[in-house]
Amino acid sequence: MKTVNQKLVPAGTVSSKQKSSQIGSKVSTIILHVLLILASVVMFGPFLWMAFSGLKDLAQIFQVPPTLFPNPWRWENISRSLTAMPFDKAYINSAYISVIVVLSQLLTCSMAAFSFAKIDFPFRNVLFILFLSMLMVPEQVTIVPLYIILKNLGWLDTHLSLIVPDALFSAFGVFLLRQFFMGIPRDLSEAAYVDGANMWKIYWRIMVPLIRPALASLAIVSFLGNWNSFFKPVIFLSSTDNFTVPLMLSTFKGLYVTDWTLMMSGSAIAVMPVLLVYLVLQRNIIEGISMTGIKG
Repeated sequence: MKTVNQKLVPAGTVSSKQKSSQIGSKVSTIILHVLLILASVVMFGPFLWMAFSGLKDLAQIFQVPPTLFPNPWRWENISRSLTAMPFDKAYINSAYISVIVVLSQLLTCSMAAFSFAKIDFPFRNVLFILFLSMLMVPEQVTIVPLYIILKNLGWLDTHLSLIVPDALFSAFGVFLLRQFFMGIPRDLSEAAYVDGANMWKIYWRIMVPLIRPALASLAIVSFLGNWNSFFKPVIFLSSTDNFTVPLMLSTFKGLYVTDWTLMMSGSAIAVMPVLLVYLVLQRNIIEGISMTGIKG
C-alpha cells in the first residue's frame, strides 16, 4: 500500500507560486499602464501642439528647431480669432444644428431599430439588408441628387439642408441600436404586452431605458460627425451668416497667405465642445462599447 506524504500549509500563508504569480500580474499591470500613458501622450501631442501654436507669433510656428511653448505668449490671438470673423455666429449655428440632428436621430433610429428587432412584419430581414446597404454607398455619390432636391425645395443656403436629411435617416444608428435591442430578452416585451401595454409603451417605457449606453454612443458619434462636417456645408451654404465652425475656420486660409496662428487658436477653441460632450458621456460610451458583445 502506497503512502503519500503531504505537507500541511498553515492558513494565511502564501506559496511561492502564488507570490510569483502576484508579482507577475503587478509587473504586467505596470507595463500596461506605462504603454497606455505613452500612447495617450502620442495621441494628445498634436492637440497640445495646436493649442500652443495658437498662442505663438507666426514666425515661431515655422521656427527651426521647433519649440512647443510660445515665447512670448500671445493671448490676444484668442480674441483675434473670435473677432476676425463672426465666430460667435458660427458656434451658434454648429451647436443648434448638431443638437437638433442628434436628438432627431436618437428618436428616429431607436424607433426603426425597435421595429427591426422586436416587431415581426413581412420582409423584415430583406428591408433591413437594404437599409444597411446604404452604408456601402459613399456620400459623394448621393450629393448630386440631394443637391437637386434641396434646390427644388428652396432649402439651399439654409440650415434645413443640413438638418433634415441627417435628422431623418442614419443607417449606422439603426444598425447600432438594433444590435442592443436584439440583446434584450423578448420575455420583457411579451410580459408587458400581456399586462396590456401597447407597442409604444413597450418601446418608450421599457426598451429605451435599457439601451441608454447605446444612445449615448450614438449621440457622441452623431455630434462629432455633424460638428466636424465640412463636405455638405461647403456645398449647400454660401452666406457667411449661415457658416458652421469648419467653414469659418477655412476662411483663415487665403489664396496666397494663411494666418496659421488664428487658425490654430480657432481650431483649439472649436475642439472644446467635442471634449465637453465626451467627458459628460464618457461613462455611458465605455459601457455601451463593453456591452456590444453581450448576447441575449
